[in-house]
Amino acid sequence: MDLDLKGKVAIVTGAGSQRGFGKGIALALAKEGCNIVACDIDLVGAEQTAAEVRATGSRAIVVKVDITSRDEVKDMVKAALAQFGWIDILVNNAGGSTPPQSFVEASEEDWDKDIELNLKGAVNCTRAVIPYMISQKSGKVVSISSVGGIEGVPTGTAYGAAKAGVINFTMSLQKEVAESGINVNCIAPGLGNTAFYTQFGNEWNERTKAMAAAGKTTTPEEIGNAVAFLASDVSKRIMGQCLRVSGTM
Repeated sequence: MDLDLKGKVAIVTGAGSQRGFGKGIALALAKEGCNIVACDIDLVGAEQTAAEVRATGSRAIVVKVDITSRDEVKDMVKAALAQFGWIDILVNNAGGSTPPQSFVEASEEDWDKDIELNLKGAVNCTRAVIPYMISQKSGKVVSISSVGGIEGVPTGTAYGAAKAGVINFTMSLQKEVAESGINVNCIAPGLGNTAFYTQFGNEWNERTKAMAAAGKTTTPEEIGNAVAFLASDVSKRIMGQCLRVSGTM
């Protein structure tokens, strides 16, 4: 199926991890002909992703950005416009989590961090990009939520609440911008075969590896393909939805 994305410009946040959804998303879009703005707080990782994007024949630039900083996000958008002249696609992929802990143990700082990174970060990026999409009367916004935002996350209440917020933000914003020709959707991955869990220690890392070996995890390539679908006009009648990509989870 031709998704007709050749020459489109896509901002992908969280593109730096070499075992992350962001890299899989950037490469899936690049293989469809998109030019990529690879954004991450990890500049070295983003450069590696950009190099692989260029190897597909698509163009890529790299922008170092902390999505919790409105000023850095504004600079990210300025860099994209300076290089390419327009923005067709925004993928809000960057996120993270504090270590697993019970609700009563989680501090106010832990809650602030999860909400800022997973919900407010997506809001910051969307707020910076959406005026340009409204002015050009077209655009696609795809945010990465989580199955945890649908079902809840024991020992991860702040993360689950933030990811649930991404889903409702998606539905609410779509109702505002539909008449401007903009599609806003999100994806809820299940347990990912990524580096996300390595930050929580060897036990979590080994558990993830075992589930990946059993075929029970979601791969970056699978999430990338889903994003490419939602970023194309093939899915233009899909609006304000949360697409669950989680196998049997």
